[in-house]
Amino acid sequence: MAEPVGGRFGDFGGRFVPETLVPACEELEAAFRSAWADEDFRGELNRLLADYAGRPSPLTECHRLSEELGLRLLLKREDLNHTGSHKINNVLGQALLAVRMGKTRLVAETGAGQHGVATATAAALLGLDCVVYMGEVDMERQALNVFRMQLLGAEVRSALSGSRTLKDAINEAMRDWVATVESSHYCLGSVMGPHPYPWMVRELHRVIGDEAREQCRQLLGTDPDVVTACVGGGSNAIGIFSGFVDGDAALVGVEPAGGAAIGRGVPGVVHGSKSYLMQDEHGQVLEAESISAGLDYPGIGPEHSHLAAIGRARYETVTDDEVVAAFELMSRTEGIIPALEPAHALAWVSRARQELAGQSVLLNLSGRGDKDVDQMMGRLVVDGGRTE
Repeated sequence: MAEPVGGRFGDFGGRFVPETLVPACEELEAAFRSAWADEDFRGELNRLLADYAGRPSPLTECHRLSEELGLRLLLKREDLNHTGSHKINNVLGQALLAVRMGKTRLVAETGAGQHGVATATAAALLGLDCVVYMGEVDMERQALNVFRMQLLGAEVRSALSGSRTLKDAINEAMRDWVATVESSHYCLGSVMGPHPYPWMVRELHRVIGDEAREQCRQLLGTDPDVVTACVGGGSNAIGIFSGFVDGDAALVGVEPAGGAAIGRGVPGVVHGSKSYLMQDEHGQVLEAESISAGLDYPGIGPEHSHLAAIGRARYETVTDDEVVAAFELMSRTEGIIPALEPAHALAWVSRARQELAGQSVLLNLSGRGDKDVDQMMGRLVVDGGRTE
């Protein structure tokens, strides 16, 4: 994956921000270019990824689940990272960059809470102040992560406008950044937003794909037939796709049926960049709906829009019921409780098992399900080891 030309991936991307934020975006781009070319910065980040976050994350072959599905399923275990998801890769890089830029405060948005927890963790590690915006609805269904962020010293502020979910948390975080740009760095959690964020966040998550490619070649002797991951904004998916986009593996992103930006959207501008976006005939952003707070977003990252437009990746949708079934399936066959987000990818694999029969499938298990157990307890009844 190359650097976007002029901040654009084909027809998508760009920098659509108020004039007051243009200098901040330009400052950030210059700082990231300098840091990414600095061996000392890269060395410090790699040290933290290894000694603090726990990289490299392992590759797990799912023998029982593979037998049930009729294919060879491999998991990239981002759920085993410190803080429980892939988010720590991006956040450690951005937090180090904030210190390098002389910023003293991190501002972040979060949906399911994992990005907020990772940001609060990095802020505690590096001695930075931290404010995390979270939709009121998401704060209720992810109360555990709200407490974790507070325990780590972050202030969690509720977003009360609109659908009171991820889209609205991003709005509030961007408003905060505009008002406090001299002292604050906006630690955006996905491959969206104005340039350089989609490119920068992808580069910080590229470690997922680089590791997975080498691990697959050691295990399989070649690349997998299919690489799949859930997609909201799309950071975990672009991270693992980056290791295989120049090869022959099929790339499949999986969106929630109620938030299918590519399946139901048209090009538009949201949160500083042009991408596929769910909107009505008047250009008003539609509300996304998903059982997963982390995928409850009406848009998608511009690079995903580009990959879809050129046919390099395809994007499927799954229903909440299919996700719940996949959540249970992995739990009972492999002893791994997945987050609801990567359960979307497994839901598609399960539904497409005949199409995928006999193939090797690499799934990015982007987070663990601890945060979702309470929500699932309210939906499922467990009786003698069986769920209903």
